[in-house]
Amino acid sequence: MLKGALVALVTPFRDGKVDEDTLRELVEFHIANGTNGIVPCGTTGESATLSHDEHRMVIRSVVEQVAKRVPVVAGTGSNNTAEAIELTLFAKGVGADAALLIAPYYNKPTQEGLYRHFEAIAKATKFPLVPYNIMGRTAVNIEPATMARIAELPEVVAVKEASGNLGQMAEIVNLCGDKMALLSGDDGLLLPVLAIGGVGVVSVVNNIVPRQVVDIIEAWNAGDIALSQQRFHKLLPLCKAMFLETNPIPIKAAMAMVGRIPSDEMRLPMCPIGAAAREKLSAALRAHGLL
Repeated sequence: MLKGALVALVTPFRDGKVDEDTLRELVEFHIANGTNGIVPCGTTGESATLSHDEHRMVIRSVVEQVAKRVPVVAGTGSNNTAEAIELTLFAKGVGADAALLIAPYYNKPTQEGLYRHFEAIAKATKFPLVPYNIMGRTAVNIEPATMARIAELPEVVAVKEASGNLGQMAEIVNLCGDKMALLSGDDGLLLPVLAIGGVGVVSVVNNIVPRQVVDIIEAWNAGDIALSQQRFHKLLPLCKAMFLETNPIPIKAAMAMVGRIPSDEMRLPMCPIGAAAREKLSAALRAHGLL
């Protein structure tokens, strides 16, 4: 169900509020450019600073605008299992296709606690789930053996892996490959992840160049490895530029620079990109022909 180039969608703000009109325009931009799935309210969508009402509004608006043209994987994770269940049931109720669930952050649960967290959500929601492993944000790593247990839950359909550890990802494919799909959580590892058996990416850079991310995967799937490599290496400098500062600061700045969103407004404690990083980002956009 989930494969190809999925976008980790930004949440546009205007004067401190979610800019719903621009949000819906972004959905249409992605549909027109071949994006294979929309992922609202993830890390890139600044879910950590959305109120519960805003979180629900963003999910509902994206689901309505997509209108079943591509899958919507709604970010519904929390470090509170009960809250994650509540948000996932909401996403299910408004018609999302799956839920993206970050490993519980700050609590630092054990591997057993991680398993029980996803097990409880699966049992309570009976909805397609995508665990999201990113130790750099959560301080906990979902180890391959634990992921294998999680993959036995029938509701779990894919994993977004952003550990940056290809060895770990390969082990997950070996242990779970026939039970759930592997999606890269890092644009810069898209091609290596495809090579070890992954089927796609939840992408940040897709916010500005969706067709180019799709084209890398389509060339790979067609068996034209050389073309896929060529396209990947061309995109790689831009991927790196998206992490000059903490995501989503650079991608929002880039989208504003190319006119994709009206402004790069962030919410504290996130702040606009610094002058030195902005200069490097502008240079990367110019080199890629976007400015």
